[in-house]
Amino acid sequence: MTSSSSPSAAARAPRFAPTPLAVVARRLAGTGLALAAAGAAAQTAAPSGTTLDQVTVNEQAEAIGNLQKTYSGGQLARGGDLGILGRTDLMNVPFSTTNYTSELIENQQGLTVSDVVMSDASVRTLQARGGYGDDYQIRGFSLGARDVGMNGLYGLAPNTRMPLEMIERVEVLKGPAAFANGIGPVTSVGGSINVVTKRASDIPLTRLTATYMGKAQFGTHLDVGRRFGEDNQWGIRANGVWRNGEGNIDDGRQRVGLGSLGVDYAGARLRWSGDLLYTDGKTVGFRPQGGFLTGITQVPAVPDNRTSFYPGATLTDKAKTAITRLEYDLNDRMTVYGGVGYSEVESYQDFPTATTRINSAGNFRVSNGYYDEYNKTTSADVGLRSRFDTGAVKHTLVFSANTMERETGYFYQLNSTSIASSIYNPAPLPAADFARGTPSRTSELSNHSLAVADTMGFLNDRLLLTLGLRRQTISQDSYAYPTGAFASNLRGSSTSPLVGLVLKPEANTSVYYNYTAGLQAGGRAPVGQGLVNEGAVFAPQKSKQHEIGVKRDWGTLITQAAIYQIERPSAITENNVYSFGGKQRNRGLELTAYGELQKGLRLMASAAFTDATLVRTAGGANQGKDAPGVPDRTYNLGLDWDTPWVRGLSLNGRVISTSSVYYDAANLLRMPGWTRVDLGARYAARLAGRPVVLRANLENVADKGYWVVATNYATVGAPRTLMLSAQVDF
Repeated sequence: MTSSSSPSAAARAPRFAPTPLAVVARRLAGTGLALAAAGAAAQTAAPSGTTLDQVTVNEQAEAIGNLQKTYSGGQLARGGDLGILGRTDLMNVPFSTTNYTSELIENQQGLTVSDVVMSDASVRTLQARGGYGDDYQIRGFSLGARDVGMNGLYGLAPNTRMPLEMIERVEVLKGPAAFANGIGPVTSVGGSINVVTKRASDIPLTRLTATYMGKAQFGTHLDVGRRFGEDNQWGIRANGVWRNGEGNIDDGRQRVGLGSLGVDYAGARLRWSGDLLYTDGKTVGFRPQGGFLTGITQVPAVPDNRTSFYPGATLTDKAKTAITRLEYDLNDRMTVYGGVGYSEVESYQDFPTATTRINSAGNFRVSNGYYDEYNKTTSADVGLRSRFDTGAVKHTLVFSANTMERETGYFYQLNSTSIASSIYNPAPLPAADFARGTPSRTSELSNHSLAVADTMGFLNDRLLLTLGLRRQTISQDSYAYPTGAFASNLRGSSTSPLVGLVLKPEANTSVYYNYTAGLQAGGRAPVGQGLVNEGAVFAPQKSKQHEIGVKRDWGTLITQAAIYQIERPSAITENNVYSFGGKQRNRGLELTAYGELQKGLRLMASAAFTDATLVRTAGGANQGKDAPGVPDRTYNLGLDWDTPWVRGLSLNGRVISTSSVYYDAANLLRMPGWTRVDLGARYAARLAGRPVVLRANLENVADKGYWVVATNYATVGAPRTLMLSAQVDF
């Protein structure tokens, strides 16, 4: 964990002095009363009026993991990890953030990060459940699964999808995040996602959950946590998952195996944690991606959403990750912190490819082959945070360094021939007509950065000003495929600034402004295309954001409004010269509300209005047109209600709506919008003296068929899907 930015001495007091909660938990250890289920289960685990009504695993995780407190209703937290700026309350930061808790993950029966983050209208997933993996869009710009952070470090997440069973928080930062954590292996300018792993609480936990999804997919999840040692400084949290069977693709199969172990030490001055993660998955018949023929103006009708137009295609993926973090208070005003992680990720997939793209009638030609890939990544950060005063001005000054080293290799080959097929009546995929090779090294990427930031508090912290700079260097060696011979080096440096201002006219109101820049690799002008400047190397390109917003805490409900503008350069070729002279500009308005409307009635509502424009294009051909794949309007409304007539029974629903988008930059093919409704219920009770939670969720209740659109490809939205689970604490 990175250090909290709070300067108070109380925040640095020993986290495991014998509190009344810890004493009660120890005295009740081994009894059913000591085992509390999260959320509604905690409220039903004991008779009304007992002290155990307030004992939840979430509250303990906050104390141990130095996380921001869960907000009213338990679905979201008051803040999250902002890298160099620390784990900070959202009212004190000049950014728009959304921080989801494990309680929300459990009650939504979320399996991957996509299931959770699309609860915010500013975030859309670009692949449906059952697809190759997770990809996202934040403020109209794409973010890949490779760029999801783990405990504040980039490059360690699996290439495909992140299982949620070992995750305590999912944190979303909207807007360029290069200043906060440096840039990831691919980079995104619209925002970032970070996941925080689980920690053991003072309350012993042994939780078994059985799951069912789709037609015949069964699973089990075991979650065990214990603390021990003097004042419970040491903790261990282990999670194991196995799922297998047909999900939401007919005749398909999704198998997921997960093992994770988290160990931590929480002392008076020293905090340490270590995580080990192993995942092993196999998907047969995954939901495909497809591109449409250039120039068509009629959208093909959506095919059966329970079929794959690449029948039998197989994906196998594995990931091994290790992360450790250390934080030490040198004194009451100075803290050093650091973390390092290593991951090995590999995937092996059938790679059917449309040699002729899908036309308006749904016909295309397909060739089969393989795309196998590996990544070996080391990621680390180190920093020094100091707190001091200059007169009446309070300072939190941070120096930080980040590094990421990644080696990538792949094997890729397609058949020499293709066959005719259709999205409505797909032909069986032909077998590969060549021997499968072994992935060979194709690139080595190095990202290094140095950063400094100072948050200054004026007028008793009613005015907070943050100034910072991050110097980022990107170096990439490329190797010829398949020989592995050195081919070229790309190297560039750039500085991204941060200016952030928070004004609190009242204690529960924050008005903020930020100017920051995202970074993306500049690349090299193509060789062999007759360009005037072929082979020219470009420095990292900056994407600039201006944002103004207001946040209001009404006690049990937080509302936020933000307006922003992001400008991103893009590569174009004009007059036979390659450059980053293109530009896309996204302007937007975001409205958000979450918390409790009244006791037991939880709300998550948001709306996003985006004007994504191609400001500068090659030859001006598409100048002024809408950026492809970006909806003008998105809406979300979610309610979760503890019914008054049946104790322990809660009902929930979610509406997700996305307006139409253009598929192409020429704005010839307009894809229709869609609205999806999800419903759910859960019942928390005690059976045989054990806390039990039964959950049922039905996604896409109306079985709506729709296209999920990204830049240059689309996929079919998932069908009506039933998810059941039974959770018991021992």
